[in-house]
Amino acid sequence: MHVVVLGAGYAGLTLTRLLERNLPPDVDITLVDQSPNHLVQHELHRVIRRPAIADEITVSLTDAVERATVRVAQVEGIDADERTVVLSDGTLSYDVGAICLGARTAYYGLEGVREHATPLKRLEDAQQIRTDFWTACEGTGEPRIVVGGAGLSGVQVAGELAELAREEGGREGVDASVTLLEQFSDVAPNFPSNFQHAVRDALEARGVDVRTETTVTAADEDLVSLEGAAALPYDLFVWTGGIRGPDALKGDRPSVRSDLRLTDRTFALGDAARVVDATGEAVPASAQSAVREARTVAENVSRIVAAERDPGAVFTPRLESFEFESPGWLVSVGDGAVAQVGPAVFTGRAAKALKTTVGVGYLSSVGAIGNAVDLVSEELPFDRSRFGSG
Repeated sequence: MHVVVLGAGYAGLTLTRLLERNLPPDVDITLVDQSPNHLVQHELHRVIRRPAIADEITVSLTDAVERATVRVAQVEGIDADERTVVLSDGTLSYDVGAICLGARTAYYGLEGVREHATPLKRLEDAQQIRTDFWTACEGTGEPRIVVGGAGLSGVQVAGELAELAREEGGREGVDASVTLLEQFSDVAPNFPSNFQHAVRDALEARGVDVRTETTVTAADEDLVSLEGAAALPYDLFVWTGGIRGPDALKGDRPSVRSDLRLTDRTFALGDAARVVDATGEAVPASAQSAVREARTVAENVSRIVAAERDPGAVFTPRLESFEFESPGWLVSVGDGAVAQVGPAVFTGRAAKALKTTVGVGYLSSVGAIGNAVDLVSEELPFDRSRFGSG
C-alpha cells in the first residue's frame, strides 16, 4: 500500500511524521515537495531584518522524516478520483493521499499589484524585501514603504520593517516611513477586538501609519491607487492581502468537512483547503490549524489502511471528526509581540517569550533540536556576564 503526502509545510510534514509512527512498516510513504527543505513560515518575516535566521527556520526534509521517501518535484496536477498526481518529473499514484500544498498569494485581479509588489511566501521574498529596503534608502528623501493587507502576516512584515528602519535607517541618516493598509475596519480582521486593539497599539508605538478602511485598487511602479483616496507614493511595496489555492488545484481551495476528505481516499488540509469543522464553523488558515488538522488526518488514514488490510472488514471505517479549538493567538510586532490566551491579551516580554516558546516547540516536534536552540539564542538573548564565569 502506498500513502502519498503532497506538500511539506506545517500540515504535510506533521502528517508525514505521524504516519511514520502510526502506519505498519510495510506501508510505503512518499512526501512530495518542490523544495528539499521545510520552512517555518511563521518566522519568515524575521529574515527581513536578520538574514542569518534563515538557517534556523529551514529544516532538511530528509533529516525531518525517518522512513518516508522524499521526492523533490513540483506538483502540477491532481486527479483525486483516479488517485494520480502529475509531477514536474513524472507521475505518481497512491492508495491514500493527502493534499497539503498550502496557499499562494492572492492578488484579486488588481491591476499592477502582482507586477510591482513583493509577497512574503519564500525565503527569496524576505531577502528581496530586505534588498529593496536598502535600495530605497540609497535614494534621496524619505523612503516610503507600503504594506498591503493587515492580517497577521502583514502586521509582522510592517513591524519588522519599522524596526529595520529604526535600527538601520536612522543610523544611516534615513527617516523611512511604513504605512500599513487594510480594507476592513481594523487590523487582524476576524480576531477579537481586544486583540486587534493591542496589535494596532503595538504597530503605532513603532511608528507604523495604520490606515484601515482603505482599499487598494491598483498599483504602478510609483503609486498605490486607493479607493476614494489619493494615490500613495512608495519606494517599496509589499503585498500580503490574501491567499488562493495552489496552482495544482487551479487556484481553488476546495471545501472539506470535518473528516477532511476531498474524496473517499484523498484528504485536503492546511491552507490548501477551506475546512469546516465538526461544529459547522469555518477553520482559519493558520499554522496551528494545519498542525491540528494533520493529527485528525493521520488517525483517519490509519483507520483506512487498517480496514484495507483486514480481510474480514465489511464496513467502511468510521472516521474521526476535526473540531478546532484554539488555545490562543500570537503575532510578532517588531521586537515585541501580542498574545491572546483565552479572553486575556498581553504584550511585552511575556508575549515575546510565549511566541518564542511556541516556535521552539514546533521545531522540536519536527526533530530540529539544533534549530530550536539557535532560535532561543536569537530571540531571547541574555547577558552571560550577569551570571558570572563559574
